[in-house]
Amino acid sequence: LRGKNGPPLSMAGAEGDDSLYPIAVLIDELRNEDVQLRLNSIKKLSTIALALGVERTRTELLPFLTDTIYDEDEVLLALAEQLGSFTVLVGGPEYVHCLLPPLESLATVEETVVRDKAVESLRKISQEHSPVDLEVHFEPLVKRLACGDWFTSRTSACGLFSVCYPLERWVTHFRTLCSDDTPMVRRAAASKLGEFAKVLELDYVKSDIIPLFTALASDEQDSVRLLAVEACVSIATLLPQEDLEALVMPTLRQAAEDKSWRVRYMVADKFSELQKAVGPEITKNDLVPAFQNLLKDCEAEVRAAAANKVKEFCENLPEDSRETIIMTHVLPCVKELVSDTNQHVKSALASVIMGLSTILGKDNTVEHLLPLFLAQLKDECPEVRLNIISNLDCVNEVIGIRQLSQSLLPAIVELAEDAKWRVRLAIIEYMPLLAGQLGVEFFDEKLNSLCMAWLVDHVYAIREAATCNLMKLVEKFGAEWAQNTIVPKVLSMSNDPNYLHRMTTLFCINALSEVCGQEITTKHMLPVVLKMASDQVANVRFNVAKCLQKIGPVLDSSALQAEVKPVLEILATDQDMDVKYFAQEAISGMSPFWALLSHCPPECSLSFTLFPSGLHSSHLGLNIFLRLQRNDAGDKGRLVAFYLLLVLIRSVLMSV
Repeated sequence: LRGKNGPPLSMAGAEGDDSLYPIAVLIDELRNEDVQLRLNSIKKLSTIALALGVERTRTELLPFLTDTIYDEDEVLLALAEQLGSFTVLVGGPEYVHCLLPPLESLATVEETVVRDKAVESLRKISQEHSPVDLEVHFEPLVKRLACGDWFTSRTSACGLFSVCYPLERWVTHFRTLCSDDTPMVRRAAASKLGEFAKVLELDYVKSDIIPLFTALASDEQDSVRLLAVEACVSIATLLPQEDLEALVMPTLRQAAEDKSWRVRYMVADKFSELQKAVGPEITKNDLVPAFQNLLKDCEAEVRAAAANKVKEFCENLPEDSRETIIMTHVLPCVKELVSDTNQHVKSALASVIMGLSTILGKDNTVEHLLPLFLAQLKDECPEVRLNIISNLDCVNEVIGIRQLSQSLLPAIVELAEDAKWRVRLAIIEYMPLLAGQLGVEFFDEKLNSLCMAWLVDHVYAIREAATCNLMKLVEKFGAEWAQNTIVPKVLSMSNDPNYLHRMTTLFCINALSEVCGQEITTKHMLPVVLKMASDQVANVRFNVAKCLQKIGPVLDSSALQAEVKPVLEILATDQDMDVKYFAQEAISGMSPFWALLSHCPPECSLSFTLFPSGLHSSHLGLNIFLRLQRNDAGDKGRLVAFYLLLVLIRSVLMSV
């Protein structure tokens, strides 16, 4: 293979120079049949160019790349991206026009993402052209694309008009593309209309862009019309206020009532931006009624998009009439949406409705918004409930924690005790978030007992979720809070007559040991676990063995040796086969560390610290980091540390 203007692309002399061999390999891979190898080589194109030098890059590499624009889309995409950063590698701005041929070819391929990336790179390197080079090299490229036979080239041209100079003479070409026979080209033109308008003088915007905008907004294809709505935002920001009513608003009103729901959706999605662009007077007179209609739209997607903009729309209303407009025009629509039949609409509203409390103030929030919050808090859709709970702090700031506890908390408690276990499960999952919103004092007063009650629920999934919930709460409030509040209540369950509740104690200890740390686990939790080793129920005893293995890495060395080991040895002789099995598993997993401890001199102590990684060594974890704390141990202590390291490495290697 060779380029148009040069010899075969090669790395002459690579055989005799080992340092050039990797480059030769990359060049060979450019022509390899394996797509992945070609892709890897393309991604290292800058390395090849550096090795070839600027002249050979221009005369050999770029022509070769231009000739081979027929590859897989993934390779072409990588190539289009690479060429956008190639200016320095071809000799700087003076030679940047050499990059245009391969990028022009890429801008005409069938795959949209490749064309878009090629246009992006062309726009990038256009900034590095001098005015003369733009006129001599870049503008002819844009003309060729704009007049191309295939729609692919014409769509790419739409993204390049705004970087050409002088701009005025390109309006004619752009106008032609806006009325192209192919909808894909008109779509591309509509998507770039606002961008093109920004670089034109105001007179050209009024005389040329507005007619194009009006035509595109009335196009027979809704995919073109919806992109014209996007352009409306840019155009409205460019025009004086006095021209908006005559030049923009008729088209915008038409779009807000378009027969296609996709166009109305785009209006709803861009509503806040449109509101800022047209100003307060037009908002009051035109956009408020339009927004009401969008909130009541027959299509759920449109209602959801409008509901998502409720808070922003209300925030941007003129301050002198904001409350009146919200209470009179917006809130009635919001009340209807709370009971909407579509869960996406309700979820979108729930994500923003709490923000209205800061806009309307305490009295209006208590009288008008709290009933809506309560209704959504009891909604059957989990996402709606989550969105309400996630934003409780907004309401808390306005009405205060006392009012909040009197109104919303009873509803939360009611859901937490719901007869359907899935409803209870949903509230448990939100509890850490809720606790963070309300603070530790309020949580202890109102919700702590609720969390403990879940631990003795008759459904296992609830007990399991409640255990995870406790761990997350400790992560939020700290180990000291756990020691004073949670741990005593959990440990007291070890005496419960119901063996399932006693087992829950062990599950909680498994989870809490990780977040409470060594001291609390060793002093408070371990004695309870050891006591439960003599439980009459075999299920409890074998869970004791599993628990000891789980918390072993957290315990200090003396407890492991003096307390845990004897109990596991007793359980290993248990009459129940399951108890015996899990006890032997625990002993097997921990034996390397006991062996190590037996070789340590008295002046050395070992502490085990569990890191949060999920890797495992023996059954204790690869990431148990054994830290030797030397108390002036001298040479003997350092020798033990070295021995410790060897044992740990051996254990890890055996596990792997």
